Amino acid sequence: MDGGNHDILIEAVDVKGYYDVPKGYVRAVDGCTLKLRQEEIIGIAGESGCGKSTFGKILMGYDKPPLRMVSGTITVNGVNIYSVTWNERKRIWGSSIAMIPQYSMNSLNPTRKIRNLIVDAMREKFRTGISESEMVQRAEHRFKDLGLSSTALDMFPFEMSGGMKQRAVIAISTLLNPKVLIVDEPTSALDVSTQRLLLELLYYIVKRKIVGSMIIISHDIASLRQICDYMYIMYAGKIAESAPMERMIEHPLHPYAKLLLDAVVTPEPEIRKRKLEGIPGAPPQLIKPSIGCRFSDRCPHVMDRCKSEEPPYLALEPDRFVACWLYGEGMGTDARRHDQS
Repeated sequence: MDGGNHDILIEAVDVKGYYDVPKGYVRAVDGCTLKLRQEEIIGIAGESGCGKSTFGKILMGYDKPPLRMVSGTITVNGVNIYSVTWNERKRIWGSSIAMIPQYSMNSLNPTRKIRNLIVDAMREKFRTGISESEMVQRAEHRFKDLGLSSTALDMFPFEMSGGMKQRAVIAISTLLNPKVLIVDEPTSALDVSTQRLLLELLYYIVKRKIVGSMIIISHDIASLRQICDYMYIMYAGKIAESAPMERMIEHPLHPYAKLLLDAVVTPEPEIRKRKLEGIPGAPPQLIKPSIGCRFSDRCPHVMDRCKSEEPPYLALEPDRFVACWLYGEGMGTDARRHDQS
């Protein structure tokens, strides 16, 4: 991930996003750093509750209560998204950045035709200047791009299969050709054959430059491997490790990353030859996380230092980062300084 900064579409540095709750706040995203370049597809993986979906919302600039952006910086296509007003953010959404949330295809209003849903969405973006017929024409072209017939515009969501609904949601989300598309758990409600078709479609819309780049949030590492260039592993609100996808698969460094890959059921031969094991214990409560490394209570390599000091997120190589005392402070540079250089 080294190189010039001219093609960086998202840069997030030391980002913290918390949920306010009656007993305090949940540190769902607690000091995460990420960089996304033009035409790159990155994956964010981890156990349920690790903060990956919340990180997606924070990257989007969607910090509605009880979620709030606490600190850090996020630049989207050259704009510090938390330095602008909510209305200005809404103008950025759809063109600079768009998000397809988890279970989004189930949010389609079953009593309205797809055509009407598209017109409503487009009117939200273009209050004047584009007629309804022009909106529909734009949608017809996008549906054709994504392998859907224009007749699908006159269908109700309940008349469509799961795969068709997922394609329709992607079409609506990409009508303005966003620079960045964030997709949260896209394959979770689909059968295996439909999952593969969807992954091919997501790859296609980046390579055809319908979108500039993509972030895919998923617990399904086997699916991420098929299309992602780079992988971030999250644990308890923090990035445990990040690396190019193949290097992460072949040689994970962080103990959590190793255990997570060993817990994956997959046909991939490199992973399948490892002994399938679960991860012992349970993730920590993020209202009052423990001091030190958050994985220390479950780690097979825990040391005294892990219990008292939080490991820094170090750059071991220009494009490889890890937060673990096994690799020591002297072996790398702080990722936040590295990313800003």
